[in-house]
Amino acid sequence: MSFLLALDQGTTSSRAIIFNEHGQIQATAQRETHIRTPHSGWVEQDAQEIWSTQIAVVQQALASARILAKDIKAIGLTNQRETTVVWDKRSGQPLAPAIVWQDRRATEWCNQLTQQNLNDIIHRKTGLRIDPYFSAGKLVWLLEHVQGLRELAQQGHVAFGTIDSWLVWNLTQGAQHVIEASNASRTMLMNLQQQTWDEELLALFDIPLSVLPKIISSDEYIADTATGLLGANIPITGILGDQQSALFGQSCFEAGTAKNTYGTGCFMLFNTGTEVQYSQNKLLSTLAWKAQNQTHYALEGSVFMAGAIVQWLRDGLGIIQKSNDVERLACQVEHTDGVVLVPAFTGLGAPHWDSDARALLCGMSRGTNKSHIARAALESIAFQVSDVLTAMQSDLSSPLKELRVDGGASCNDMLMQFQADLLNVPVLRPKMLESTAWGAAAMAGLKSGVFSSLDEISQSWQLDRAFEPKMQSDQREYHLQQWQSALKRARSDL
Repeated sequence: MSFLLALDQGTTSSRAIIFNEHGQIQATAQRETHIRTPHSGWVEQDAQEIWSTQIAVVQQALASARILAKDIKAIGLTNQRETTVVWDKRSGQPLAPAIVWQDRRATEWCNQLTQQNLNDIIHRKTGLRIDPYFSAGKLVWLLEHVQGLRELAQQGHVAFGTIDSWLVWNLTQGAQHVIEASNASRTMLMNLQQQTWDEELLALFDIPLSVLPKIISSDEYIADTATGLLGANIPITGILGDQQSALFGQSCFEAGTAKNTYGTGCFMLFNTGTEVQYSQNKLLSTLAWKAQNQTHYALEGSVFMAGAIVQWLRDGLGIIQKSNDVERLACQVEHTDGVVLVPAFTGLGAPHWDSDARALLCGMSRGTNKSHIARAALESIAFQVSDVLTAMQSDLSSPLKELRVDGGASCNDMLMQFQADLLNVPVLRPKMLESTAWGAAAMAGLKSGVFSSLDEISQSWQLDRAFEPKMQSDQREYHLQQWQSALKRARSDL
């Protein structure tokens, strides 16, 4: 039996999952990582804590699976994307807090780029839109605001990377400074067609080339883990950014297939095949994976707040004690009685891209209670996904036939049914919801010879439940109209 180890470094936790060659989970371990918000719109993590929790859960998973490190055929790695780490190449010590993808501190810098009419050129080169979400603005901010960092960078002592780069650096004890192509495509520094750092953009943003990692394929044998780290040297042979990994793990290998992940945020990816497809509707063109000497691309719509809304109900409002209480509370009422929540807590993502929009709860009356608010919170996730799909359908010639779903909130039957009703397409939930971790493990398995083909990987996908649309079209219209009207009020351009 061959075992594959997936490292899944997410926004709220570090996880390690051991799979067998049939995609069955043998062991899983998880540790929470802390998030700091020192100023409004700032979101940071401790890079050292990201590494220490990640290596701790690997050891925990190995112990609980009762296997030895030498029994692991390969490691696959998947990570929160865009989050930016800078460290000293000599000591391996972080030189600043990790700036998380949700962080908005580069808003002013982005506004300056927009004023210089650079939107089109950046979109054409990178497939992305100018937004503080991507790593470039975070790196520029660090170079400008962390004392002595630019000087150190000019001396060649600074390494920049996304979380995959940081973990590989530590797993190989500084032997490898790399970034996988799907992660590189989220930095706003990589030329999407050529998969190389774009020198014109680096010059424009004043970023020294020496800080950047080497861009590698998703299915590359990078190195073995350093001696003494895990009790055996395990080959690292697969890396994918978390959303691309979920697309791969959902076996969406064909052009025209799509998945939506309900995590901290919500991310819909539509496989567009081997050609870059540019969006006319403010979606992102992104690299899906570069494997078996071929590059696949996707259209992506990013929603910033999904599971994070449920956390807010728990921690901010205190109306639920545990996240999974939300469905029971929401189901105590049959509808929201006109209450709509627009969860623009960190601005609005695709297809609106309004970083100054702010959250709004409206339509309340004396009869409104916490059940209505809980239901409105869940529905707001589905509404945001619906906006993304509407934009996506306008960009594509073929309509979506089904949507595969994963992530924590996809367990919520009420939300999945409402999602199918709003989209008017079947929503398919697989038996194994660990699509993100499985995608990285499967990619590593493809390179290390555990799998001989994509077909072999897709055999592991099994349906748990299909949610068929049941809503009448006039009712759907009514819901969408209420949402659009609330959305208008939340926007910054009122």
